[in-house]
Amino acid sequence: MSTGKHRIAIDVGGTFTDLVVSNSDGSARTLKLLSTPDDYSRAIGDGLSRLFADGTTDPKAVVSLVHAFTVATNALLTGHGARVALITTRGFRDVLEIARLRMPQLYNMDWDKPRPLVPRRLRFEIEERMDADGRIVQPLNPASVIAAVEKMRGQDVDSVAVCLLHSYMNAAHERAVMELLRQHAPELSISASHQVLPEIREYERTSTTVVNAFVKPVVDRYLASVEAGVKRLGVEAPLMVMQSSGGIITADTARAFPAYCVESGPAAGAIGAAALGEMLGEANIIAFDMGGTTAKACLIEGGEPRLTDEMEVGAGINIGQRLLGGGGYLVRSPTIDLAEIGAGGGSLAWIDKGGALRVGPDSAGADPGPACYGRGGTRPTVTDANVVLGFLNPLHLLDGDMPIDKRCAEDAIRVHVAEPLNLSVQEAAYGIHSIANGAMTRAIQAVSSEIGRSPREFAMVAFGGNGAVHGATLAAAAGISDIIIPPASGVFSALGLLFARIQHRLVAVFWHDVDKVDCEALNARARQLLQDASEMMSAEGVPTANTELHLVLEMRYAGQSSELGIPIASPMVTRPILDEATEQFHQEHERTYGYCSRTEWVQIVNLRLRARSMDRQDHLPAPEALRTKKAHGASAAERPVYFGDRGWVTTPVIRRTALTEQPRQGPLIVEEYDTTIIVPPGASARAVSGTVRIRLDQAE
Repeated sequence: MSTGKHRIAIDVGGTFTDLVVSNSDGSARTLKLLSTPDDYSRAIGDGLSRLFADGTTDPKAVVSLVHAFTVATNALLTGHGARVALITTRGFRDVLEIARLRMPQLYNMDWDKPRPLVPRRLRFEIEERMDADGRIVQPLNPASVIAAVEKMRGQDVDSVAVCLLHSYMNAAHERAVMELLRQHAPELSISASHQVLPEIREYERTSTTVVNAFVKPVVDRYLASVEAGVKRLGVEAPLMVMQSSGGIITADTARAFPAYCVESGPAAGAIGAAALGEMLGEANIIAFDMGGTTAKACLIEGGEPRLTDEMEVGAGINIGQRLLGGGGYLVRSPTIDLAEIGAGGGSLAWIDKGGALRVGPDSAGADPGPACYGRGGTRPTVTDANVVLGFLNPLHLLDGDMPIDKRCAEDAIRVHVAEPLNLSVQEAAYGIHSIANGAMTRAIQAVSSEIGRSPREFAMVAFGGNGAVHGATLAAAAGISDIIIPPASGVFSALGLLFARIQHRLVAVFWHDVDKVDCEALNARARQLLQDASEMMSAEGVPTANTELHLVLEMRYAGQSSELGIPIASPMVTRPILDEATEQFHQEHERTYGYCSRTEWVQIVNLRLRARSMDRQDHLPAPEALRTKKAHGASAAERPVYFGDRGWVTTPVIRRTALTEQPRQGPLIVEEYDTTIIVPPGASARAVSGTVRIRLDQAE
């Protein structure tokens, strides 16, 4: 029997695909299944079919379908994107290779820059030029554009990036180039910088536009496949897609601007953690998400996830300093500030040339997966180590849906780690577990202490299939004493999608010294942003009365190469408001970088506007409202667990529903359908408002 209207959220990761159905009666259903890397949309169809099969979820009653995916990220990491050509102003052909002249691994002589997504022979210079104020210096020569198109023929080009000098001030030439491309090569996908990123900085704008062009055909095909699949199942609700910034957009908008969705999945978890914090009265949170392929950390401060203006796909976290970039493909777009590291449950353990044990970034993925899954994997992973150490059920996961073979895990660790290093299997497994913890602690520090925030002042929300396994240990290392495990924590990123709102972020260049700003000119730019935002939200079906607007001035000291965003309470700016914003800039600069200088000139570089809908889900399903199938794999009442210096400790194993508000001392294992919660010795756990709260007696 169908339970009213349904909202469905789907999060596709490298290892697992998670689905959540939220029903109008307050109940919810969850499902976790292995992803299908050959065609990620196949796992979506399989999962939806299983949810619809028993009649409790009616596809015709689905009113919302929200999706987060990794297709764009995977295309960049594997190099399996479109064949891209670049059209640019004469003299700027090599911007992609010159980049920022940074060397993120200063003493590594074997390090190479990422190979440009556009080979040099497919970068074409055309005759045109604008100055920094948008005035035409050299008119566009259409013949140079047509000549570039002719050179593309026979090169299997299927996507073109157009990035002309100063087009953020005057896009007339880019529009003309786009029209010529449509006339002479209508089969090509086109990405133009004035649409993708109308900002100063030539490399950043070019890189972002090229990334958009590289993943655009891939994302287009993928979303078309997903939409066709859900329609075949009878779902008529429009498909919405999560952006890296934490808002959702229509699938059509995502097709046009897939660069906005590169960190789609991780952003969903941060939005869910912020919503959970709001419900619990916790405004300051470190969200920790450990899945099968990666682990992510995000700072939530004052109830809002911290944003960054750019990210580098494939760069990882630099060993010396996270802010030192240059190791990946740059995408400049508002993005939830995530520190992501290759230390998920499926991350492979290996021995480097120096004989040191390493973990990640390569992953066993969904196929073949960890050795203990019994699907053909032979190399050891973090999950295999956790099975051997007793943290994970040695017989099954997902309440029996996924059988576990502990012997396969032991064999993989013995052959690839223990014997080469002359260790016991137990020592090798604990080494893998500890090295993964060290890498993930690094991610937590990257979003807290490295930007002037003490992790001791934050609670940790741990989620993802493995987040609750490692969360307490990582919290102790970071000095955090309060850990929150949300309901449905193993599929929490999918659940977070239900709390996302339709959102657009717009930017306009306004480069002026603060003391020389003409407020009327600034407000004219702001009014244009407001009008554009209103039109975009109306196109998404959100009326102006239901739209929330948030204006930010991006400011810096004269001569700096990066800015800090300062929120403005009023959409119209006056001199007193500018003076207040300048003081806030000084304070934020000191907090972030450790110093400020009130004698230096302060500049405004950009205006940013966030427009988002006010409607969103306002509750998390309580554990008793989660409709999961009854576990068909019996769990032991206790099992031995290896807790490092404490050795093997016989540890009780309970279901989540057995926890009450009365604290229960660790060590303790709490098992549920989608995750396992480890409460180590020296900690206690209790049930609070649908969550599990772990309290550490002492944090290091």
